[in-house]
Amino acid sequence: MKTRRFFFTTMIALVSVSATLVTLFLVACNQSQPPIVPAATESKVAASKDVYVVFEGPWAFVPDPKDANSVVALAPKTKSHRELIAQTKENILKSGIYDLSIPAYSGLATSTVDPNILRAKIDPQIVQHVLDSKSERYAIRLPMPAAYVEVTHYRSRADSVYPPDASTEKDYVTAVSLRYNVTTLSGFSLAGSPDSGSFSPLLLRVETPTINFVIEPVRDPDPADKCHTHEREAFRDLTKLVNLSLFLDFPNDPSECHAKDPQNPHPVKADMAPRLPNFFVRNSAGGLRQHLLAAIYFFGMAHDCESPVIVGGG
Repeated sequence: MKTRRFFFTTMIALVSVSATLVTLFLVACNQSQPPIVPAATESKVAASKDVYVVFEGPWAFVPDPKDANSVVALAPKTKSHRELIAQTKENILKSGIYDLSIPAYSGLATSTVDPNILRAKIDPQIVQHVLDSKSERYAIRLPMPAAYVEVTHYRSRADSVYPPDASTEKDYVTAVSLRYNVTTLSGFSLAGSPDSGSFSPLLLRVETPTINFVIEPVRDPDPADKCHTHEREAFRDLTKLVNLSLFLDFPNDPSECHAKDPQNPHPVKADMAPRLPNFFVRNSAGGLRQHLLAAIYFFGMAHDCESPVIVGGG
């Protein structure tokens, strides 16, 4: 009996020692290995990036009267401008109301606005009236952007009296981009309802982080026009569309331009002021083009229009 008891006692001791050694070995191995991150956690982390929706032409941006999380870009449809281009020259939009869908973006309750953007108070009822007025405007509805960022600017004056006071002179933003922070460059699309005919939704390729909406002048610049006639007329049409009493002037233009200005509320008779061509000339001394990205060279050419864009509110 003593032999059997000694045998079992010895076996239990050996087993206990073995278990202890195995435990110490496993602990040492675990401490030498890096922590394991679950694959599901890794997949939830997506790199974010900025996308810029660039607008060139006579545009005003206003809160959507029916959706606090959206803004509406408005531009007049006039004979002095071509039809709206969306991203490429193959995508020509007629007057109407369109919706730009932006995937997986981080929105804000309010947007940061560049200090050189012309600001104005625009009545929401006026905005709704514009949306209801067919064949007179282009309207693009977008989510609320994180910021309104300058693309180009030009030295001018803007005021509620005519001619605008010199104290209002600054480098007003003339082309603007709406910045969105997104997690993917896939899924951008444009849908809408033109005022006449039909429209098939567009899936927009965003290979560079830029989407472009451009309204070009009908004619090329005329070297004989030193009065920025095109810009003055475009600004007049834009402010008329959103019912604003604002006027545009340029500090380097000759003083006689006021008598011929299409904005002038008290124009002189036609026989005293010959009509100037309805287009503009580039004035390299008056402004500075700032390039947001190389992609903003739309179609490899620059689209200059020195009239300010407007960001409004209620």
